[in-house]
Amino acid sequence: MPPRTAEPTTPPPTAGDPYPTYQRLREAGAVHVVQEPTGLRRYTVAHYEHARDLLADDRISKDPRNAWAQLRQAGYLTGDPETDQYIFHIANCDPPDHTRLRRLVQLAFTTRQVERLRPGAQKLADELLDRAGGGVVDLVGAYALPLAMTVTAGLLGVPRGGFDDYRVWATAMLIPPGTPDPPMSRSEAYRRTREFFADLLVRRRAALEAGERPADLLSALIAARDGADRLTEEEMVALVIFMLNTGQEPTVNLIGNATLALLDRPDQLDLLLRRPEVLPAAIDEFLRFDAPVASSSLRIAREDIPVGDTVIPRGGIVSILFGAANRDPARYADPDRLDVNRHDSSHLAFGHGIHRCVGAPLGRMVAEVALGTLLRRHPGLELACPADELSWRPTRVTRGVEALPIRLDPAG
Repeated sequence: MPPRTAEPTTPPPTAGDPYPTYQRLREAGAVHVVQEPTGLRRYTVAHYEHARDLLADDRISKDPRNAWAQLRQAGYLTGDPETDQYIFHIANCDPPDHTRLRRLVQLAFTTRQVERLRPGAQKLADELLDRAGGGVVDLVGAYALPLAMTVTAGLLGVPRGGFDDYRVWATAMLIPPGTPDPPMSRSEAYRRTREFFADLLVRRRAALEAGERPADLLSALIAARDGADRLTEEEMVALVIFMLNTGQEPTVNLIGNATLALLDRPDQLDLLLRRPEVLPAAIDEFLRFDAPVASSSLRIAREDIPVGDTVIPRGGIVSILFGAANRDPARYADPDRLDVNRHDSSHLAFGHGIHRCVGAPLGRMVAEVALGTLLRRHPGLELACPADELSWRPTRVTRGVEALPIRLDPAG
């Protein structure tokens, strides 16, 4: 059958239970055009095979300059490429810039480097649960968020404190344009975040010039600015903002989504309680089953790209539904069943190709520490409200609850 142009469809939900809608999308065709309230048309892919292929396709660009007018009109961008340099972080550029930026950060996220952070993460997890005691606690606000944020900030060299404000800014930056009643505008959130990190860079450079030599990524980036890689100030700020956001947001969602899935499936919870050695491999199943990043960031087709019986046209805005691809029955047997013994790491929760998440080892480690410590200390934990009363974060890309009230038994 010759390729055809996709017809507009209703956008899939990002809250509650999107998986029946994802199933309908997979059954209906290869590509679906989602018409946003902003007017932006997104060519959305839900099948595993097509998603994986497109994520590694060099005909797909991450550079927003390839669709600047569309994205600006829809409210995703402001200004122009010359005045909005902060937008060009590691996930919003193509080689050779992407290669240069990734080379600067990937050594900080090797498994070996991340494992050096495990004792500190374990100590903090125990301290947070000590502080929580027993009774009802918000697992997101009192445990997952401070744990993920503190560990990530320590790796980057961002001082502790002010994380409540930063969470508000990060939420506002992730909310799609046109969402009613955002905590603040996207431009205001970007402005506050840029000011925070620009000030931090000034203070860190002064400390380095005074002879301090902290072993963190931010200090390494400052040193690299004057080396062969020649980072600009805007690139440095954009890179640190991106790394802090991606280091904490998906990890918090992974911890929350995994806990919620286990509480809804006592057999799987009981298996992990009896066999805690299964947990490291089970992290991949949690990532597959309810991906903390439900959809990819936006990509742009450099040329017409046939996908199944559809053509994504040149200049088309492309998004990949990780949550749908990770439950594709053409790739996974019984995909809607959580199976902590599945032992399959082929999921797309961390992406694929050159833009695969550089912080994946850190996210795995923090989630493993968080879930392992929680289950060991509070094996009788329970959800403290009906599941249908939970509120999901109003973001298009990430998927996680605003708060997760958990009743902790006194065993911890």
